[in-house]
Amino acid sequence: MEDRDFLQFIDRIKHKTGIDLALYKEAQMKRRLTSLRVKRGYHTFEGFFEAMTKNQELFNEFLDRMTINVSEFFRNPSRWEVLEKKILPRLLKEKGKVKCWSAACSTGEEPYSLAMLLTRFMPLHEMDITATDIDEGAIAKAKRGLYTERSLQDAPKDLVTKYFKKDGMVYTISDDIKRLIKFKRHNMLADAFDKNCDLIICRNVMIYFTEEAKHELYHKFAASLRTGGVLFVGSTEQIFQPQQYGFEPEDTFFYRKM
Repeated sequence: MEDRDFLQFIDRIKHKTGIDLALYKEAQMKRRLTSLRVKRGYHTFEGFFEAMTKNQELFNEFLDRMTINVSEFFRNPSRWEVLEKKILPRLLKEKGKVKCWSAACSTGEEPYSLAMLLTRFMPLHEMDITATDIDEGAIAKAKRGLYTERSLQDAPKDLVTKYFKKDGMVYTISDDIKRLIKFKRHNMLADAFDKNCDLIICRNVMIYFTEEAKHELYHKFAASLRTGGVLFVGSTEQIFQPQQYGFEPEDTFFYRKM
């Protein structure tokens, strides 16, 4: 009965929102959503769904729980160093400008990290960065650009000094950097991808998807990149047999489109 309740919930969410929870790992997703349902006092997913359709705040909380919006600036700093010292110089040598996409950008730390890094290579007005997420609440937070000291612990100190204003416990990112990012809602599993990207960053989100969904997404990322473009993935998301998607490793967690 409990399984049927959850399966009906998956079906109704897909019809209402276009979000296909069946493409996420079921055990993880069910555990996270059950914990939210119980916390909010609903005995069944049917009751939880009915409440979500009437309560936008509850629906936003569902999206937050579903997508696990946990991020920091320059997460895994050694990988960002490879991006700065090896990947970006090659891309810029080939084209002069780079078209970048931060996919599943959460609350903005990743695209803002990229923008600040790119200031070391080019003038602000030459940047082309799009950042997308399925969760409009996360995008709204990203646009506000308010962060805690903890989320900045790995960010280079010179960039923090230059591009953040500290007010008590809160750091606000500068409008100069904010203006560089085009934020929009996007469902990676359902919506079309842009073309001719030079760099796609999609980190620490593929781990939540089924193998079938990952397979489809890697093909879509490859189609979205120009030849020689790069997909930058998370530190637990190494692609096995990248050649099947038209990729070759350029460095650890960086894949070049062949």
